Amino acid sequence: MINLQLAADYLRHQFKAKTRHGVHSPFAYRLVDKVIYDFHAKPFYNTIESLRSELLKDKRCITITDMGAGSHVNNRKQKQVKTLAKNALKPAKLAQLIHRLAADAKPGNIIELGTCLGLTTAYLASAAPKAKVISIEGCPETASVAKQNLSKLDIHNTELLVGNFDKLLPEVIAGLSKLDFVFIDGNHRKEATLDYFKRCLPKLSENSIMIFDDIYWSLGMKEAWQEIKAHKDVTVTIDLFWIGLVFVRKGQVKEDFMIRF
Repeated sequence: MINLQLAADYLRHQFKAKTRHGVHSPFAYRLVDKVIYDFHAKPFYNTIESLRSELLKDKRCITITDMGAGSHVNNRKQKQVKTLAKNALKPAKLAQLIHRLAADAKPGNIIELGTCLGLTTAYLASAAPKAKVISIEGCPETASVAKQNLSKLDIHNTELLVGNFDKLLPEVIAGLSKLDFVFIDGNHRKEATLDYFKRCLPKLSENSIMIFDDIYWSLGMKEAWQEIKAHKDVTVTIDLFWIGLVFVRKGQVKEDFMIRF
């Protein structure tokens, strides 16, 4: 079933959004021109996408446990891996954009909230092979498949934590002196999203980037995105509809960009 509100939001976004030619900030222009609009194939793309093709045919059944929302009652249901791959994995175009953003940022550490089957984790880890990548997943059986996938791809710079986001994320943040690259792709509720943002904010630096997934997914997510954009410490945001990029560059003129992607 088509989400009519999401479709309407997308059309409005396309009407308002600009390309690189409508961006006058040198910082944002370079990011759009050299990173966001860099559609050239990268060495690791084919390897990960070959694994995606395998997962789309994988008939194994696993038990999905929904712990991301911090609920006291865990919802469990059986699902085939191929169904999860079809409905929950980031599309190649978006996962590869996240890969390019990580490669450009050259982070020392990466936090990913929501591992799923590990493909976006693989894109992040391959983009910054010297970075410490910490990915958090709420579902144990999904995390198990993700670990297998990362092993198949010969990726070893990741640490996969399994459990409740609300408990594990503060522990991860506390263990790092600063946060270089944060990708929030789990628990798409307004309150949770704002909580994750506020917890990360004190440890963001001039060169840090936060990425929020599904910023138009619901009314609550749209409200959360507006609050994040309006925060006094946020100087630059880039709204790509599917994801939102957040920067806290001191001395930078506060600007919000809507970019067609």
